[in-house]
This record gives sequence, structure tokens and C-alpha cells, in this order.
Amino acid sequence: MKAALVIRRRVIFGDRDFAELVVWRVPEPVPPAAHRFKYRLVYIVDGVRVIGFDNERGKGDHRHDGGAETPYRFLGVDRLLDDFVAAVESWRRDHGKD
Repeated sequence: MKAALVIRRRVIFGDRDFAELVVWRVPEPVPPAAHRFKYRLVYIVDGVRVIGFDNERGKGDHRHDGGAETPYRFLGVDRLLDDFVAAVESWRRDHGKD
């Protein structure tokens, strides 16, 4: 089985901020994860990642909030997308973007 693209989307919010969502179904889990998804979801403001959810070999599932990185519990793609949208909405609300 080859990797299969699940979602690739760019959402433009304004002149200086956008979100990019990329999720792949992969043939084997990316260690140390047990699931078969590779993902990168980011919200960029003025060229800086302010929110990010991703998984990388050796680090596993985690999220970025500004400069902080914390583990993330992956419970499926739908939940991942919901959590990312909620984090972006919260950041935008807290920073006067909505």
C-alpha cells in the first residue's frame, strides 16, 4: 500500500494569516505512533506558526502553541481536525481576529 492523501487544504483568513492542513494515510505507523496517519496542520500569522499539530518520527503526536510543544493524544482524523479548528478559533478570538 502506498501513502494516500486524505486531506490537503489551505484556508485563507486574511492578508496575513492562513491555515494549512495535510493528512496522509501511510502503510506503516510513524514511530512511536500506533496509528497509520502522518499529518501536519498549521495556523500561520505574519509568517509565524502560532498553532500546529503534527507527528514526526521519534517525537510522535504533538502540538505547538506559540513556542510551547506538548504531547497530543491522537483519537482519529475527525477529532484531530476538530481539535485543530477549536485551537485556531480560540487563538483568533484571544487575539482579536474574529
